[in-house]
Amino acid sequence: MSSALKNTILFAVVFAMIPVIAQFQGWNAALFVLNMGLISAIMALGVNLQWGFAGLFNVGIMGFVALGGLAAVLVGMPVTPGAWTAGGYGIVASLFLGALTIGGAILVAGRMAKGWLRTLVVLGILIAGFMIYRGLFDPSVEAVEAIDPALTGYLGGLGLPVIIAWPVGGLLAAGAAWLIGKTALGLRSDYLAIATLGIAEIIIAILKNEDWLSRGVKNVVGVPRPVPYEIDLQNNAAFVDRAAGIGVDAVIASTIYVKLLYCGLFAFVLVLLLWLAQMALNSPWGRMMRAIRDNEVAAEAMGKDVTARHLQVFILGSAICGIAGAMLTTLDGQLTPGTYQPLRFTFLIWVMVIVGGSGNNLGAVLGGMVIYLMWDQGESIGLAVMEWITASMPDGSAVKAHLIESAAHMRLLTIGVLLLLVLRFSPRGLIPEK
Repeated sequence: MSSALKNTILFAVVFAMIPVIAQFQGWNAALFVLNMGLISAIMALGVNLQWGFAGLFNVGIMGFVALGGLAAVLVGMPVTPGAWTAGGYGIVASLFLGALTIGGAILVAGRMAKGWLRTLVVLGILIAGFMIYRGLFDPSVEAVEAIDPALTGYLGGLGLPVIIAWPVGGLLAAGAAWLIGKTALGLRSDYLAIATLGIAEIIIAILKNEDWLSRGVKNVVGVPRPVPYEIDLQNNAAFVDRAAGIGVDAVIASTIYVKLLYCGLFAFVLVLLLWLAQMALNSPWGRMMRAIRDNEVAAEAMGKDVTARHLQVFILGSAICGIAGAMLTTLDGQLTPGTYQPLRFTFLIWVMVIVGGSGNNLGAVLGGMVIYLMWDQGESIGLAVMEWITASMPDGSAVKAHLIESAAHMRLLTIGVLLLLVLRFSPRGLIPEK
């Protein structure tokens, strides 16, 4: 069987599962799985760019995804009335002052000769700058968070079309990746993994605790959409007439129509990013990245700047994850910092890359869709299996109750079994690197 035919069959099987899910759970659930599968495929594509192209072990994926989600809030949400005059300008000024203090300390440390005098001067700059920073920052934050805290209590955004937040999310993630990469990419692979995981936890901790920025654990709800609202479609006479003409209730038709629009947007972004990734892979730059991945010493001996190339691909992969994060928040309609769990979801994305085929962009896309489909449906399938197994057991049986309660863990078992099967029979993934 040719690789093209095999790949076509694999994708056909995955997409054939969507109408099967619709048959049992309805088209709303099926299209939701499809949309989340497309977003997961984009995340897997970003990780594959870092690991499959360059061998970078990044475990801070959810931090970049969270920055993409923040971009959706900063771009799409309206400005909170009175927040900027109450304390917003003070927050910006204090942050600028903090950056100026750090920059000044670095400049002084670089220009003065080593010794106790330089140490005292640097400490004096840092302490004085910190005291002034806190004196301006704290009251400004309190003033912003006191503005109708049940509904807002944060600065808000720019009120622009939310679709602009998708590239902005990529830029935010790319900027963070540049800062992280300048300090962490010189570490050995296992230390890089620890560093990126810690930085992701720091990013998420900031989003969970800085209410003035993201409302923290109170969440930002009502993030605008790039597609119509269902209630607007249901109140549109022309749409209701079209739905009645095909024999579908207007409420059901509106929800399906909105999800199909999301599907079209997400598929367009995925295809665009996949095309760009393929162009990069087949370019001299892509061949150079794989040469560095396979033998850094030999590539460096040939005059390649390994650290600079690692920084490039680290930024690009993180930017793709940031775009996916902005898309995810747009689909959910809310930013929930508490749901970004690096240790849980980061490794789920890694499983997508491993199962699909590390180093192969098509494999990463396939793995993202397959693993999310199994993750979403694993609990439902597990519950059905447990109910079938315990059908003959009497009601009130402790064994029956335990087995049914354990159905929620079936998704983890399903993912684990699938990963083991792929590693046993196709160690390089479903669509291995050529």
